[in-house]
Amino acid sequence: MPGGARTTTAALPPSTVTTAPSALAVPSAPIHEHITDAIKAPALIRLGGNVVLARFETMKVFAALGAVRTLLRRGRIVPGQTLIDSSSGIYALALAMACHRYGLRCHIVASTTVDSVMRAQLEVLGATVDQMPPSQNLKLDQERRVRHVRELLAARPDYHWMRQYHDSVHYAGYREFADLVTGTLPEVPLTVVGAVGTGASTGGLVRALRETGRPVRLVGIQPFGSVTFGSERFSDPEAIIAGIGSSIPFENVRHELYDTVHWVDFRHAMAGAVGLLRQHAVFAGLSTGAAHLVASWETGRDPERLHLLLGADTGHRYAERVFARHAEAQDMHTLRPRHIRTLDELRPPWSVMEWARRPDPAGVRPGSRCTDNEGAGPVSSVEVSP
Repeated sequence: MPGGARTTTAALPPSTVTTAPSALAVPSAPIHEHITDAIKAPALIRLGGNVVLARFETMKVFAALGAVRTLLRRGRIVPGQTLIDSSSGIYALALAMACHRYGLRCHIVASTTVDSVMRAQLEVLGATVDQMPPSQNLKLDQERRVRHVRELLAARPDYHWMRQYHDSVHYAGYREFADLVTGTLPEVPLTVVGAVGTGASTGGLVRALRETGRPVRLVGIQPFGSVTFGSERFSDPEAIIAGIGSSIPFENVRHELYDTVHWVDFRHAMAGAVGLLRQHAVFAGLSTGAAHLVASWETGRDPERLHLLLGADTGHRYAERVFARHAEAQDMHTLRPRHIRTLDELRPPWSVMEWARRPDPAGVRPGSRCTDNEGAGPVSSVEVSP
């Protein structure tokens, strides 16, 4: 162009080339009606040729939103009613946000481990919070929480107990996540890798994906000391992996959905979390670190298969207890699991077993299963807590 600089679309990156003359494509983004719509969608990050990380601010928003919407639609709860549950933090925040959105009240019986930042968010959102006193015994902390919930329900029968560990209504929201996965990832055989937790996230996602006819393997991760997949005879004194294990069976864990199970101790999960930040600049929680470690090993034995790694939350809760200690972290690429064929062979610090979609390893333990209103069985249910 005479008298001026010459321009050419050929010099632009392919993503910016447009057929409209003298115009560049302007990316668009949706305008959300509520913050829950924004934070429920994960950031999808390619960690390698066949590994994609779905990294959430808090994955429990899918569970809380799906449960609340379903309960409202069924008429089991009504606007203005108080929803109550026990939580170590992440579900509490998700439930408080869902209540904020749908005009419900929220009451949280909080673990002693809920920090001042989380509690402040809950209170500003309008939730009332009863927090358990300091305790070094996390099993006792959970006993106190469940007992207090029951006391409140006895006094206020109009409250609705959400029962995130046992009510299958928490599966509902993950069907939306499955639709996102189907619409985004190529139609190829898929392996989903994630912490077992209450069972709703991994189970809800994979069940919905399999219903479409897609071949999906599910790889679950457990801490040592959890009864969910039979490691209760072990203990891990450093374990602070929030919500991926329990001291009693969770009704929302469907054992028959899982193809492979890995048991990972704190040190190995720490190696994965620090490795994820160091290698990919992704700041994520300790359960995501454990999943990153496991996914790296799983892709090595099946390099052609697409792997979806679930990153349930950010790393902020673990800043001091994990990331500030990054110099202590092992090189995750030097770590290997112990292959086992039966639970009798299970050993720390890292074991792997082909679960092959078997049922609960203990069947129904007499006196340990919760009834529909959680009125029977022991009250000691504990996340491997932060």
